[in-house]
Amino acid sequence: MVPVHPRIKLWLDLGEMVAEIAVIAAKQAKKTLRRKRRGAYLTRRPGVDTPRWNACVQMLRIELQSHGSKVQLARYLGIPKQRVTDFVTNESRMPDAETLLQMLDWLSRRRAGEDPSL
Repeated sequence: MVPVHPRIKLWLDLGEMVAEIAVIAAKQAKKTLRRKRRGAYLTRRPGVDTPRWNACVQMLRIELQSHGSKVQLARYLGIPKQRVTDFVTNESRMPDAETLLQMLDWLSRRRAGEDPSL
């Protein structure tokens, strides 16, 4: 190994640390900028691509116009009222299959004249 002046050694060590940090940052950037996986595992979002869900939301909106009906539906489903609002009003989420089936059951019972939340 070639002898190095102490002042230069400090700068060489600092340069090595900066190089190591740059390598770590590049690996993190590669992970962050990596293309998202396209396939069957994508979560569906409400919108134009979900016409059946949109029709269900329209039916639920009609039934949820009466005062307190969102709370009744939330109790029936066992979820917070805010989640019902996310599903129906905000259209920012979609329920899982079991919750959707429960919503449709609640809707059909309400239309039949029953009070399913009791």
